Amino acid sequence: MNGTMAASSHRIMLGPLVAAIDQGTSSTRFLVFNSKTAELLSHHQVEIKQSFPKEGWVEEDPKEILQSVYECMERTCEKLTQLNIDISNIKAIGVTNQRETTLVWDKETGEPLYNAIVWLDLRTQSTVERLINKTPGRNKNHLKHKTGLPISTYFSAVKLRWLMDNVDEVHKAVVSHRAMFGTVDSWLIWCLTGGKSGGVHCTDVTNASRTMLFNIHTMDWDPELCKYFGIPMEILPRVRSSSEIYGLMKSGALSGIPISGCLGDQSAALVGQMCFQDGQAKNTYGTGCFLLRNTGVKPVMSEHGLLTTVAYKLGRDKPACYALEGSVAIAGAVVRWLQDNLGIIGSSEELEKLAASVGTSYGCYFVPAFSGLYAPYWEPSARGIICGLTQFTNKSHLAFAALEAVCFQTREILDAMNQDSGIPLTQLQVDGGMTSNKLLMQLQADILCIPVVKPSMPETTALGAAMAAGAAEGVSVWSLNPEDLSEVTSEKFEPQINPEESEFRYARWKKAVEKSMNWETTEPVCNGNGETSIFSSVPLGFYIIGSMLMLIGAKYLTGHK
Repeated sequence: MNGTMAASSHRIMLGPLVAAIDQGTSSTRFLVFNSKTAELLSHHQVEIKQSFPKEGWVEEDPKEILQSVYECMERTCEKLTQLNIDISNIKAIGVTNQRETTLVWDKETGEPLYNAIVWLDLRTQSTVERLINKTPGRNKNHLKHKTGLPISTYFSAVKLRWLMDNVDEVHKAVVSHRAMFGTVDSWLIWCLTGGKSGGVHCTDVTNASRTMLFNIHTMDWDPELCKYFGIPMEILPRVRSSSEIYGLMKSGALSGIPISGCLGDQSAALVGQMCFQDGQAKNTYGTGCFLLRNTGVKPVMSEHGLLTTVAYKLGRDKPACYALEGSVAIAGAVVRWLQDNLGIIGSSEELEKLAASVGTSYGCYFVPAFSGLYAPYWEPSARGIICGLTQFTNKSHLAFAALEAVCFQTREILDAMNQDSGIPLTQLQVDGGMTSNKLLMQLQADILCIPVVKPSMPETTALGAAMAAGAAEGVSVWSLNPEDLSEVTSEKFEPQINPEESEFRYARWKKAVEKSMNWETTEPVCNGNGETSIFSSVPLGFYIIGSMLMLIGAKYLTGHK
């Protein structure tokens, strides 16, 4: 009897709960928070399979993504019930997602028409080169005044264009007005609110601002941009704020609960880190690495290779806030590569041990430009290199160099951000899966020469989505007033090496980056057997034939037969 009383009184004390779906590049999670204390009560995580059908291609299965969301929801609800927490206390659900990843589905059958093309994917490189070549002065920033973005393989419009040009089912569905386009948030919200039976086709301003079809000044789809990419506006989702009721869950244990928050993962982390003031910044270490600095209600255009993006719009009648963003394609993905492709580690924890065992890269530098270089270079022709190798170099040095690469890339985008804003950051707030690696955090402080501050609850991306959902009009169980936000406990890493050594290592890194550039140009020319021929390069062909003739001539002149 007493146990039951205690459990029920415990349930009452918790008050309203808010959940978040966090659909990332490598995993899906469902997390439940106490809206009064921001405490994480329970969660479940499922890994997502990535497929690489061709070199540079990265895809995921939209149905697997959806199924993983349902599985995470069910398991988390089971865990809450075991903890004697009443799931009927969940008052709202927020969605946060990997951005730019592009999906097209049939609105009549509800079926995806192709795999999701992941943000990292490089298949659109020739499309991008073609688009840049037709701009005045071959300028990759031709659309930046409207979008805040360079023309790049990274953003959704070029992926959508590729699908329309290369996938018959997509082309037919567009022509017959059955196609729906969306980023991962749109696909999930449409499915969860009913799918082909009345599902809501929407996105939020933060996700829309990553498509290259959205005007960040008018805050809506731009007819000129859509015409530029040849994309019919009817297939696009409706753009909403990041905090409002979009629709209700239509199935499962949480049926009837409003979905009322939606933020791209990096914007969600900015909200979860409480970076609501102009000048506040955070860096998230996930598959990639993303540094965002809040610039307030005015979009600031970067002169140093950063993106201008929508940070959040927390309510229909609230102003939109903007951010400068430095995006690094490969951060945590380098760990997965060392594990899956090279097999030198069995887990990410092992990477930290391996690197710590040597404490130096011993002059080895690793530029993981697997998907070209993102900020501040925007150089799709770059490819990964490992340089500075000697006979002494072993896998531990390579592990250390991989961690340093994440830190050096962050330093490059932080330098660009400091130059753009004119006010250097005095400390860096961090979050994301890789922040559990203490060696990485210490290295980051050493390489930046400023303290690195990590909250003790690292799930800030999910927290941001939950805050947006709980604060929505009609839900209103989470106050975003500064005085109501709970204090966050954190761990601080202070720089421990002298700045001269840090600068020396950074200069060597820059040298390595230069060597990684201009590696891949356009598609190689193949001979009839599908093999690349050295003679496909005309200058190289002339050079080789010329050299052979000179050798024959020299032999002839010296009397050799």
